[in-house]
Amino acid sequence: MPLVSMNEFLPAAKEKKFAVGQFNMNNLEFSQAIVQAAMEENSPFIFGVSEGALKYMGIEFTVAMAEAAAKQSGLPIALHLDHGSSFDVAMKCIRAGFSSVMFDGSHYSYEENVRLTKEVVKTAHAMGVSVEGELGTIGGVEDDISVDEADASLAKPDEAIRFYEETGVDCLAIAVGTAHGMYSGEPDIKFDIIEEVTKNIPVPVVLHGGSGVPDEMIKKAIQAGAGKINVNTENQVALTNAIRNVLSSNDSVYDPRKYLGPGKEAMVEVVKSKIRLFGSNNQA
Repeated sequence: MPLVSMNEFLPAAKEKKFAVGQFNMNNLEFSQAIVQAAMEENSPFIFGVSEGALKYMGIEFTVAMAEAAAKQSGLPIALHLDHGSSFDVAMKCIRAGFSSVMFDGSHYSYEENVRLTKEVVKTAHAMGVSVEGELGTIGGVEDDISVDEADASLAKPDEAIRFYEETGVDCLAIAVGTAHGMYSGEPDIKFDIIEEVTKNIPVPVVLHGGSGVPDEMIKKAIQAGAGKINVNTENQVALTNAIRNVLSSNDSVYDPRKYLGPGKEAMVEVVKSKIRLFGSNNQA
């Protein structure tokens, strides 16, 4: 099966009140773990690729891994640029074979964010590619970009609704109190913002910073209208902890397969648990 746009499954997620997971692809092991988990759970999913990951893996390898996963699994899989910083980066990814892109203009003024997002949407939609936009500023660390909690800003519901109407994005990331990375305490998620926005637009809201959010909060966010949830840090932590355990218990290990294998299996369990939590199992 070829890679698909997020519109292959996000409308169903909104209608049936489940969420599709975006699991970031950082190397081969991440890709293999994510697709294995999704196959076992019969779930659609989104490979998220940040610009930092693109630089690390190379765009050709990235697309090839995603296409191999789609062909092997037969699942509806979107290959999605995460937090794209410009029109040019989005177009480069589309030309290379990405089926979905995010343009993150949240650091611009509202008017400039709308203008730039509309440009991406117009071109991407003409090529059958879905687009995610963002409004408000999400705290935490994503690649090399750090946003202090004090500088994070919540999305305003009326502005988010107008943003959708003016841009025509296929899903909308709004700042509601979550953050990239792991939390030192519990996040203060504004479920009322999710609900207000979702009931007034036909596309789902995206919850960034899904790692470390308590399960009950995730379920509540989905019921409020979050149809796409991003997870990356929990997989990174699971991989790293498994590798540390192997190397600390046997200092004669040097074959990377001996420690990356357990790391991959640890990520499989994380992704399977998220898929079940999000309710996307058996929705492929």
